[in-house]
Amino acid sequence: MASPPALEDIVLLHGGELSSDVASKIASEVSPLVGGSDHVHQISMSKSKHFKAALVEDTNGLARHTTLAIFVAQTIENEAPTEDAGACIRYFKRKTHPETLLKDKVNFAVLGLGDSNLLLDRQHTSAKDCNQVAQALDSRLKALGGTRFCDRGECDERTGLMEVEPWIQMLVSKIKDDEE
Repeated sequence: MASPPALEDIVLLHGGELSSDVASKIASEVSPLVGGSDHVHQISMSKSKHFKAALVEDTNGLARHTTLAIFVAQTIENEAPTEDAGACIRYFKRKTHPETLLKDKVNFAVLGLGDSNLLLDRQHTSAKDCNQVAQALDSRLKALGGTRFCDRGECDERTGLMEVEPWIQMLVSKIKDDEE
């Protein structure tokens, strides 16, 4: 069986200031692996026409199996996405989408950002407790026929987002492995 073609483009979707900063860090790490910054596209999740055009409608040639869509999804209070990410999260949550919406279109990866300090009603919390948006998005993208490229990352602001760097290194390693 032939191996899948190497990645040609990466689409980084972010919503909110913190996720934008993390997406920029990811972009700087992955752009040399896919031919430079011309192949790394950062799109705000608030720009629903842009991400739908890129990943679903394929009006710009990115909805293909050689594209990796990385969602940097931040959870704020009450298990909600940031205001900027709301449009994207709601779009993928729609129950009217066919189970094949993302089939054969893109690979995806999800990195969750949360803050367990916002969970004042719990004594023991971790990154898993404050990343509900990323958890739900990851499950939904898979249910819509997307191909998970790597394990979901879950980061906690309370710990200084120390989980971000290891997740990026795992992603970089996976991209390098995919090229071979």
